[in-house]
Amino acid sequence: MKPYRFYTLKLVHLIVTSLLLISCGSKGNQDDSREGYVISDSLFKTLKIDVVRLSNIKNALKFNGIVGFNEDEVENIYPLISGSVQGITKGLGDYVKNGEALGNVKSSEMANYSSSLIDAQAGLLLANKQLQQQKDLYKSGLASQVDLTAAQANYQQAKAALTAAKRILAINGNSTDGLFTIKAPINGFIVQKNITNGMNIRVDNNAPMFVVSDLKNIWVEANVYEENIDKVHKGDEADVTTITYPGKVFKGKIDEMNNVLDPVTKVMKIRIVLDNPDFLLKPEMFTTVTVYNTDQQQAMTIKSDALIFDQSQYFVIAVSGKKELHIRKVEVITSNGEETYIKSGISPGERLVASKAILIYGSLNN
Repeated sequence: MKPYRFYTLKLVHLIVTSLLLISCGSKGNQDDSREGYVISDSLFKTLKIDVVRLSNIKNALKFNGIVGFNEDEVENIYPLISGSVQGITKGLGDYVKNGEALGNVKSSEMANYSSSLIDAQAGLLLANKQLQQQKDLYKSGLASQVDLTAAQANYQQAKAALTAAKRILAINGNSTDGLFTIKAPINGFIVQKNITNGMNIRVDNNAPMFVVSDLKNIWVEANVYEENIDKVHKGDEADVTTITYPGKVFKGKIDEMNNVLDPVTKVMKIRIVLDNPDFLLKPEMFTTVTVYNTDQQQAMTIKSDALIFDQSQYFVIAVSGKKELHIRKVEVITSNGEETYIKSGISPGERLVASKAILIYGSLNN
């Protein structure tokens, strides 16, 4: 049993000595001159390494926003006749195809258009017969040139009246049963609906019956408070995120800025235009808008994943040689989420651990 106890005590002594050496090498995390910690090849291969670089400071400001349809690329369907609405089967958000019937308007005006067409057809038939009679009488010397010219003019007028009646009826759907059919002008989604069955409408209604948008291109409007107005500009890059699609970022730019503040909320509206080919963003969806703008001031730039916050201070883990790690205390200027700008503590060109940094930091300080 003695040899066994001897080797056991020797092994314990070796472990304790190793722990003390590691502890001494990492004690006092603010001392940059201490010995580095060499990690294994297998662990080092799993780490992401960032290189400190100089770049202009890119600020990030976050605002609340809401998705809306592109008002410059919609079709508004206004009533062309007065009457009573019936047969509406499509609702808000429904997809419709170009030429698809959305409902009908029962109207006395449509009946009048049909009657006008019949009258015009009869008038043309009568004018044509009178013209032929005048031609025969003129050939036999029983009618004057004036009579023939008058008959020809009557015929042309009747012909024009028929053409006008046909066009008016065509504009209103060519219906001869007193019904006007409301049709979709494009493929898209109904984004506004202002009529219901049984409603009486007039041609002087200010609001459209339907608004149709293809939603392939949408607007996001965000609210900017007074203290941030000077920090946003037309053309600034903007990232849009939603709670519906966590982790997915929709990229765009500020397309328009409303230079008049809302008198109640005291905010300025900005508008971001985004492509929406898969219809993921839907009108009235809440968003977070992150606007980026670049200052002329340069600073050392690192990935934010390389930054560690501990005891009210910031640290990074620098890599020297091949696999030797050192804890460095740094002074932060600002951060935009993805990148952090450093005032002191590191130098351009240095390599930093940019993944699992907090875990390695904890191990070095144990």
